[in-house]
Amino acid sequence: MELLKEIAENFEVLPANLDEDSLTVKDPWETAKVLALAKATEVAKTRPDALVIGSDTVVAMEIAPDQFKQLAKPSDAEDAVQMLKLLSAQEHCVVTAVALVFKGRSNVEADTTTVRFRQLADEEVRDYVATGEPMDKAGAYAIQGGASGFVSSTEGSISNVIGLPMELLKRMISDLETPQ
Repeated sequence: MELLKEIAENFEVLPANLDEDSLTVKDPWETAKVLALAKATEVAKTRPDALVIGSDTVVAMEIAPDQFKQLAKPSDAEDAVQMLKLLSAQEHCVVTAVALVFKGRSNVEADTTTVRFRQLADEEVRDYVATGEPMDKAGAYAIQGGASGFVSSTEGSISNVIGLPMELLKRMISDLETPQ
């Protein structure tokens, strides 16, 4: 919500009621796009005259050439610990898709940021998970929160990692306003 305040004074946050697991596909970029569009489309049914923005973030780690392990929101604290241990001293991709639905038109695009974690100690992982912060975050971390110190480098948009790639969103809105 904080990111959206950068471009809009008045907006409503409405959750979409979706079974995200049933919409997950093998490709993390497609998963993010499918979920973002499904969310925006679902909410647009209740707000047909509004510009509806849907987004979804997937953390993906390449485990073999062109094969990715997708890290969604952790199911419990132990799942969060395992995710963070997997990301420790590794590079991964954060893929956030943005979907716009407005008056029968829709568009969906994704942005990717590469993030590398430093080596994490077991105790700091458990201490971070105990804060509860990772529990509703893809990949079990918030770069803008307690996990900021885990990151050794990033390549790409930080707002993308936070969950809403602002540069992409601004361009998409501008494209939507351009007459066709």
